[in-house]
Amino acid sequence: MSKVVRVAVVGYGGMGGWHTKRLQEIPGVVELAGVYDIKPERNKIAEENGIHAYSSFEELLADKTVDVVTVAIPNDQHKKVCIQVMEAGKVAISEKPVTLCTADLEEMIAASKRTGSVFTVHQNRRWDEDFRVAEKIAKSGQLGRVFAIQSRVHGSRGIPGDWRNTKAQGGGMVLDWGVHLLDQMNMMMGKMPVSVYATLSNVTNEEVDDGFTATFKFDNDLVFTVEVGTSNFINLPRWYVEGLNGTAVIDDFQVNGKIVIATADEEHDAVPIVTAAGLTKTMAPRTPETISELPLPRIDCDIHDYYRNIAAVVNGEAEQIVTHDQQRQLMKLMEAIFESAEEESGRLLLIRIKVN
Repeated sequence: MSKVVRVAVVGYGGMGGWHTKRLQEIPGVVELAGVYDIKPERNKIAEENGIHAYSSFEELLADKTVDVVTVAIPNDQHKKVCIQVMEAGKVAISEKPVTLCTADLEEMIAASKRTGSVFTVHQNRRWDEDFRVAEKIAKSGQLGRVFAIQSRVHGSRGIPGDWRNTKAQGGGMVLDWGVHLLDQMNMMMGKMPVSVYATLSNVTNEEVDDGFTATFKFDNDLVFTVEVGTSNFINLPRWYVEGLNGTAVIDDFQVNGKIVIATADEEHDAVPIVTAAGLTKTMAPRTPETISELPLPRIDCDIHDYYRNIAAVVNGEAEQIVTHDQQRQLMKLMEAIFESAEEESGRLLLIRIKVN
């Protein structure tokens, strides 16, 4: 019988608190051992919530009953703390983004190989239903050959007023939200793009990007747009998937939207649209008898599957589902976005992405 895996969490802020809740929701699989936060007031809050708080990070590492440590602290601290966790013989889970550059990531992977400790990353938005539905539609064939996918998240509150708006601690939307959308793109496509053209925005913050748009091209000519905005008071759809035979739109995280599919060819010329500047047949809508509107499918997703996988890894029953190579690819994509967005001689760069 598989043993219950004990997990401690470093950092009891927003995501640290999120982890503690999830860990307490799958008894018999994992068990929350406790938390440690560098801020004493956060440890006090944990204890008030009935959670054991370690007196120090060293005490947490010395606890031989702890199998796994989840690191939920500012991005620039992930490397140092995760390596210490691995050197203590425990599984290290880093919050995303795993770190700030490829060189740091390689140090973390080297530490995993040197110590024999498992090292992985919490790519939790692989379990978002909107992503799973968009992926299912794109791969189903019902839209015909898919030639364009747009993935967006929009908000209107700017960057949160904490470490996320400082460059030294790894702030900015490419690292904060981009890492999620890029991971979803990689899961959906199953391969790396060949090029990217990207722009960053600095509407409310000059130190780090508060938004970006990146257009990726794949070797089958599919164009995949990834966009994050934090000054959008009217949101564009979360997903927009275009195929030769239809289009799907997913408006939001709640999976509102629809699919429109062509069911027959037009039997006569389109009725022109009358505009102030003249007529247009090109943009005339299809007649109702030639299209079919369908509801979006629904998919049951369970975020607890992430920690179920971690428990299975500890018990020698499975391989980790968030791999080192996947993180290498993500880091390469984020670095390509930053490189493309840098101006040289007054122009933006189209970056060719090397797969290997």
